[in-house]
Amino acid sequence: MTQPSTTLNGLAPLFASGVLAVVRLSEAAAGGLRAIAHALAEGGVGAVEVTLTTPGAIDAIGDLAEDESLAGCVIGAGTVLDPSAARYVIDAGARFVVSPVLHRAVLDTCRERDVPCIPGAFSPTEIFNACRAGAPLVKVFPAGALAPGFVRDLLAPLPFLRLVPSGGVSLENAGDWIRGGAAAVSVGGALVSPDMLGPDRAADLTARARAFVTRVKDARG
Repeated sequence: MTQPSTTLNGLAPLFASGVLAVVRLSEAAAGGLRAIAHALAEGGVGAVEVTLTTPGAIDAIGDLAEDESLAGCVIGAGTVLDPSAARYVIDAGARFVVSPVLHRAVLDTCRERDVPCIPGAFSPTEIFNACRAGAPLVKVFPAGALAPGFVRDLLAPLPFLRLVPSGGVSLENAGDWIRGGAAAVSVGGALVSPDMLGPDRAADLTARARAFVTRVKDARG
């Protein structure tokens, strides 16, 4: 059985901020991805996940990965469902790969390329199996169906797990997840929502990002 991986390969900014921003855009909004990433980074977000459901996601990941002004914010790919997609996004420059499910072939592909894979899992058994398959972090998904106490209860017998709740994480409950023991929180619509898009909303998006980062910092004590 594969031992839990400790390879985190450059994810220090994610752990430092404790916030992973999930960007899932429509075709109309996808052109503003660079501005969104910069606004999030300005607010202290340490990692941005561009989902493959976003039009032009792979090219955008490559563009952002080469942007030296985003050096303090790692860029990754989300909604990666098969090994082929994993190879494409890694070749484009993704520094981490996220999936809503546990797909061992995706994990193996990422391990071969020395890129962290963050698979989604829900039950204690799924989460444990993801860790044993080599996932350095496990996305607890959909976290909205659970409560922050779930992480605390799971870490009691399995303290080596690094968990990132995703789905249903809000500014109101982000601190609760961190106090429960989550390594970071994954935030989608509560951070990058349609009302936050557009060049005239960059300052607002930065302020919202900073609010999440501050909430995590306060919860960590």
